[in-house]
Amino acid sequence: MASGHKLRLPELLLGPLLVLLFSGLGPVVGQKLYTNTWAVHIPGGPEVADQVATKHGFINNGHVFGDYYHFRHRTVVKRSLSDQRGTQVRLEKDPKVTWAEQQVSKRRRKRDIYVEPNDPNFEDQWYLYNSNHHDLNAKAAWKSGFTGKGVVVSILDDGIEKNHPDLEQNYDPDASYDVNDGDPDPQPRYTQLNDNRHGTRCAGEVAAVANNGVCGVGVAYNAKIGGVRMLDGEVTDMVEAQSLSLNPQHIDIYSASWGPEDDGKTVDGPAKLAKEAFLRGVTEGRGGRGSIFVWASGNGGRERDNCNCDGYTNSIYTLSISSSTQNGNVPWYSEACSSTLATTYSSGNVNEKQIVTTDLKSKCTDSHTGTSASAPLAAGIIALALEANKNLTWRDMQHLVVRTSNPNHLLTNDWKTNGKALKLDHSYGYGLLDAGGIVELARTWSNVGPQRKCVVSMVFEPRNIGSRLLISKSVDACFGTDSYVTSLEHVQARLTLSYNRRGKLAIHLISPAGTRSTLLHPRFHDFSSEGFNDWAFMTTHSWDENPTGVWRLEIENVASANDYGTLTQFLLVLYGTDSLPSLLLCCVFYLSVDLFTFPFAECNSGYYLFEQSCVKECPAGFSVGHQPITYTVGNSIAPASVSACLPCPPPCLTCSSLSPQACLSCPPHSSLDPFSGTCVHLNQYMRESPGNFMAAQPNRESALQPASQLPVTIAVLSCVAIFAIFVGIFLLLQLRSGALIKLPSLEAGSGIPTVWGDDEGNTDSENDEFDAHHERTAFIKTQSAL
Repeated sequence: MASGHKLRLPELLLGPLLVLLFSGLGPVVGQKLYTNTWAVHIPGGPEVADQVATKHGFINNGHVFGDYYHFRHRTVVKRSLSDQRGTQVRLEKDPKVTWAEQQVSKRRRKRDIYVEPNDPNFEDQWYLYNSNHHDLNAKAAWKSGFTGKGVVVSILDDGIEKNHPDLEQNYDPDASYDVNDGDPDPQPRYTQLNDNRHGTRCAGEVAAVANNGVCGVGVAYNAKIGGVRMLDGEVTDMVEAQSLSLNPQHIDIYSASWGPEDDGKTVDGPAKLAKEAFLRGVTEGRGGRGSIFVWASGNGGRERDNCNCDGYTNSIYTLSISSSTQNGNVPWYSEACSSTLATTYSSGNVNEKQIVTTDLKSKCTDSHTGTSASAPLAAGIIALALEANKNLTWRDMQHLVVRTSNPNHLLTNDWKTNGKALKLDHSYGYGLLDAGGIVELARTWSNVGPQRKCVVSMVFEPRNIGSRLLISKSVDACFGTDSYVTSLEHVQARLTLSYNRRGKLAIHLISPAGTRSTLLHPRFHDFSSEGFNDWAFMTTHSWDENPTGVWRLEIENVASANDYGTLTQFLLVLYGTDSLPSLLLCCVFYLSVDLFTFPFAECNSGYYLFEQSCVKECPAGFSVGHQPITYTVGNSIAPASVSACLPCPPPCLTCSSLSPQACLSCPPHSSLDPFSGTCVHLNQYMRESPGNFMAAQPNRESALQPASQLPVTIAVLSCVAIFAIFVGIFLLLQLRSGALIKLPSLEAGSGIPTVWGDDEGNTDSENDEFDAHHERTAFIKTQSAL
């Protein structure tokens, strides 16, 4: 009996160990975990959806958006390593179903760095305002009267404690839902470890009530706050979509501090329904102005992760926020990438303070951490801007962030300026959010023009990557079409490539203005050989630049020259606007006091100065540049330069920009290198006959002659007429006043006669006469100057 018991004890222990081992095996080896839920597209309305659900053994768990529904099967197990192929096929064959997909459980991590709280400090919110002004400048916004009133923010997370004494007054049930359990109550599930406090902490950063003697205050302490409980359960594409599309006509801002694993090897992002939820949000949300999605950039810094491999932060529809420590340093957990737009404060090293906010069970903490804490602070600041101007679109808000973020207090050696002199960094984006600055600019902001999207195919056949690959191509930014972009916002490089070890690759994109964006840095934990399949690497670093010119993509193996792979697709996607052209020529005519000056022409936006006239397009042999000018008109400040058509740099005959690497055609005895955009000198046997070129020159000149001479003639005649009227009025006034008019002697020398006389030759009587009519003369001088 004793020996029998000895044998059974290991057996009893082995069973549970095997269960634990194999229950965690799926995530370890990357196997998919299939749930008992389906996303189904059924046109015809809820009644038709209910009929289909009943027919195939499902329960209709509700409407997602449009014609999409959430089905849960009665008999399928909740988690399985194999899909239910038979059930899937029966659904797809149903004539009332246009699309169906069994939902897969997705791993989503909360992006805080958990530190057990010690001694809460309810007032030490150093990041909102402090005496050294290394803060988010919240006090300036509050002093201007903006506290978030009338703005609704929803926290997409593990729920929020709606009855927390510092949240209850601002809680909004219409901005809340429990997607995990399918009911309206977002109250978190309480555990011994307080696992589900993340959402409550984020909510307090945004809208903790002020002046109630509890904890601290939110950035937008009069905003309405809600929560979506969606991380405390299976996270599927449908769960994400349902959360992102909750009540979009009521909720203004969605704040999310989660994403795929920050392990330095994962490449993951939104699937079909979540992608559509983002698109519907920005096109239909907030009455067509667009929902605003604020996202934490990620905490994979220790693993050398790159947030461009996270399809949520890497999306043009999200406002991606990174972190800075109290002392202005890059935190150890921060991920650097070109899609980050701006930064707020969060935790740092042991001796640096963290974030004060609400906590579970009606408590308060001073230990909220990570980029999880940064994104809600940004959501609160954006709520202040929306209160200042409710008409802001989702793109307006990104423009405001770019223009008002402050890089001054953030420490790094990676700061650079783009082609429009905007300072930026891969860790910080455009700098630290400034609450006071953003509300001031928001008050008077005019909406940007409609978004334009230009897609350019940059490769037409597979290219071997090897140890290094350079792609270079001149781009016209879809000139001549409705997709023409002249001022950039987001830029995507959509790449499909294979490589035997993906993590060794570094990818850079260089704009025509020379701005270098790191789309991907090496990730040494990433051993995958899957490469990238139509992955849209995004950069915000060329904001406001003109995209016309040569774009370059560099793909480099930084670790070994023995690896191999192939680039099969490179689509350059340019998002931005086209400056609204004006049909009116804006000319400035003025007369100096001592000398008549020819008119100077300055063209309105969308037109360029060419031979003293304004043209919509530069002629062949010329490209858009900036021509320095020096003139003054009254007390106004003259612009340093104007947009003008300038000659192509030699040896280019025609060009797409004023770069020596942007040639479109070359002179005789030279040939165009399509890869470098330069002109290559030909030897005696390679030269082509210059006859065609020489014959074509008179035609080009004759074609340009009428267009350029007519505006010049009109301008000159206009100036002559103005001068004649001025002189006539002056002479008439002088005659009526009885003044002597000094006419120049032919012996006085050449040049334009001085109307006001030569002071050195004045007699006493002439000076008396000048004093007698001083007021009238001064008036005429002022009018002529104007």
